[in-house]
Amino acid sequence: MNRQRGVALSGLVVWGVLISLVAMLVIRALPDVMEYYKIRHAVKAVAEESSGKTVPEIRQAFGKYLEIEHIKTLSPADLDIFKEENRLVIAFAYERRIPLVANVSLLIDFRGSSSGRGF
Repeated sequence: MNRQRGVALSGLVVWGVLISLVAMLVIRALPDVMEYYKIRHAVKAVAEESSGKTVPEIRQAFGKYLEIEHIKTLSPADLDIFKEENRLVIAFAYERRIPLVANVSLLIDFRGSSSGRGF
């Protein structure tokens, strides 16, 4: 006698719900992750261009990058600018709360620096 194989309807529903939840998380978090990479790119570009500039000039240059990329999450005042091993390092950190369903939200801590090691 042949044994039936396959997925039961209840198993299909469970997998469908799990895939839907993961897809919802990715769809909601992806814009913020992409924005983080834009900020990280801007920080590295400003750090490379700003070897002899003052802190206000560095903040102003970063502000221009933010305007061009339409980034509202971070401001130039949120940057930590310091020297490490005779190199200019620009660091940043912020958190984003992404609403998912009702009172459930996803909290992501973003941090990075021009040195590539975070901080």
